[in-house]
Amino acid sequence: MWPYPRTLAHRGGGTLAPENTLAALRCGLSYGYRAVEFDVMLAADGVPVVVHDPELGRTVAGSGHINEYTAAQLGAMEAGAWFGPAFAGEGVPTFDAVVAYCKAQRIWMNIEIKPAPGFDAATGEAVARATRAHFSQEIAAGKLLPLLSSFSIAALEAARQAAPELARAWLVEAIPADWALQARELGVVAIHCDHQQLTRALALAVKGEGFGLFCYTVNTPERASELLAWGVDGFCTDRIDLIKAS
Repeated sequence: MWPYPRTLAHRGGGTLAPENTLAALRCGLSYGYRAVEFDVMLAADGVPVVVHDPELGRTVAGSGHINEYTAAQLGAMEAGAWFGPAFAGEGVPTFDAVVAYCKAQRIWMNIEIKPAPGFDAATGEAVARATRAHFSQEIAAGKLLPLLSSFSIAALEAARQAAPELARAWLVEAIPADWALQARELGVVAIHCDHQQLTRALALAVKGEGFGLFCYTVNTPERASELLAWGVDGFCTDRIDLIKAS
């Protein structure tokens, strides 16, 4: 059984706010979304930060790589103005700051471990340890916890070793032929895939093997309805203005 929310705001606010910022979280919440997906990698000082690209330039002004700057330096960079003047001054938030906001607002989190090249295991371990520390009381009380996910098998394995009590999901674009074997070896509870690569038959097969099935990034109500009819458990969306949170 899928214990998590069904609809998640992609990177916080979808297409309505600069991705992976606190402003994005506020935007998603304003549309009724109390479940989000966001990306985490490590800054130069080993602090987990919430950002998607390993390089500066697309959403964060500057040049070079994320892991060449400390968390404090990244927090002072401009991560909102590219989206619009109303968001100028948004920096790269720390993972701690994002978790604190989500916990305060009762927002559930799908935490994607997004390591910079060569830092897979270190990122998986750091994110898992930080998540476990933030949710120690919830773990002890048996409450619903965030879900860790990643494309990186090494990151997932490191996360399992660091915090085995946290559930994990395996991210893929297209579900490979040996998905069931790999998923069991990884000890994941769900498979997350590109909805455009999913077929009804494959969805039924994944569900038939007892795994959760989650899709990215679903942006029309019609496609969302179709996937849910196939048995897909949940999805993230950029169109939080078109698809109602549930």
